[in-house]
Amino acid sequence: MTGRVNLMAPEVRANPYPVYAELRRTAPVCQVEPGGLWAITRFEDVAAAFKNPQVFSSAGVRTTTAPPWLGHNPFSESMIVMDPPHHMRLRTLVSRAWTPAAVNRLEPRIRSFAQTLAERLTPEREVDLVDAFAMPLPASVIGELFALDPTMTARYKRWSVDLSSVSGTTEKDTHRHDSIKATVREMEDYLSNVVAERRRHPQDDMVSDLVKSRVDGEALSDAEVMSFLFLLVVAGLETTVQLVSHSVRMLMEQPHMVARLRENPSQVGRFVEEVLRYEPSVHGLVRVTTKETQVAGVTIPEGARVALMVGSACRDGERFKDPDTFDMDREGVNNMPFGHGIHFCLGAPLARLEARVGLEVLLSRFTRFTPTGPVKWNTSLTVRGPLSLPLIPHA
Repeated sequence: MTGRVNLMAPEVRANPYPVYAELRRTAPVCQVEPGGLWAITRFEDVAAAFKNPQVFSSAGVRTTTAPPWLGHNPFSESMIVMDPPHHMRLRTLVSRAWTPAAVNRLEPRIRSFAQTLAERLTPEREVDLVDAFAMPLPASVIGELFALDPTMTARYKRWSVDLSSVSGTTEKDTHRHDSIKATVREMEDYLSNVVAERRRHPQDDMVSDLVKSRVDGEALSDAEVMSFLFLLVVAGLETTVQLVSHSVRMLMEQPHMVARLRENPSQVGRFVEEVLRYEPSVHGLVRVTTKETQVAGVTIPEGARVALMVGSACRDGERFKDPDTFDMDREGVNNMPFGHGIHFCLGAPLARLEARVGLEVLLSRFTRFTPTGPVKWNTSLTVRGPLSLPLIPHA
């Protein structure tokens, strides 16, 4: 491999895995485009970096979520960009409104949302599954969590697509700048009104829980609540949309799995776990080095932007047998797709639940899915997934 790999090149976005394999083999720590950031591609090295925030600071996320051309972005002030001890304070406060029990109580509502959406899919008629199912399912759940106006769900796709595309948008992509800036303003205006209303009139919803949370008498500020809501709308929504979309893509690529899962619905959870490994939503998370360090014998300078390539780590043959084979019978759970160490995603149980329930509902109604057009991939260094997924569902 000669020259720097461009992770945003269309052919790499369409299928990054051969490039990842070559990097793991020949240059497991190297500089890539865009921006000459360093990429770490082997599972062991990625996991070690996640567990070492003293050297690989999460402040690196801010360099991709609040570039100079964008400026202000509440997402870049969320706990995903923080290191200890500030990270733990926010995580402790937020986790009290985000317990496994609270997530599990959502299953009946998630199933109801999924059934309503699936009933709108007409057998033998083409549909964009992203617009018709993969996006509105988690958007409806977020609306339930926040007690938002149900008509707002139509805006969530634009919000999540615009904000998740920041990491793949450069100074030269001026045609995208105004749209993304407008989205940030629109989200902030809307969500700030929601926070203010919940402070005045608390409801039985997550925003009210966040507003009321206390640790040693200390509450979240409006800015901290806002940053978490941005994080949940952008990261939580987009990653779940891609998990559902990738799951249906795998059903189209592995059609024999449809019959197996229809006969054994209890195995859908295992299927989702292999989708998370084989086609993770998150492909790269950026860190900044606080000092010069060595990884796999390569010296990375202080202040370097480093991409921890989760998508590559999940296909590492040193960690997974036959990594390029989709095998839902693999043993063990791979949590790498949801981060590692102190930044393991609080929303992982909800994403898994939404994907499992969504697939159970789709598989109860349809016997196969046929693709009808090429996949158009999103533009993001962090998240990889289809912007649209045209297909025909068959009863």
